[in-house]
Amino acid sequence: MDLIERHILMLKVTKENQPVGIIRLSELTGLPKHKVRYSLRLLEKDGLIVATQEGATVSDKYDEFMADLSKRLDEIISRVDAMREKIAKS
Repeated sequence: MDLIERHILMLKVTKENQPVGIIRLSELTGLPKHKVRYSLRLLEKDGLIVATQEGATVSDKYDEFMADLSKRLDEIISRVDAMREKIAKS
């Protein structure tokens, strides 16, 4: 969960400050530079971040990814709620 939360934070902060470099992202998020670098590398590999000479920017996939993530989280919440109900009835 921590890694997912960090990646979401990186995406949001990048979108709000693009183009943005590793040092600035580290300052804005309070995360160490090595964690910022790792997250950016994975997000770039997934096509969500684009590396430019000026710094990182979000890709065209950002909005679709965030909408899909929100939908998936809602589904997870529904499933967890259903499991809680089953436990409560036991």
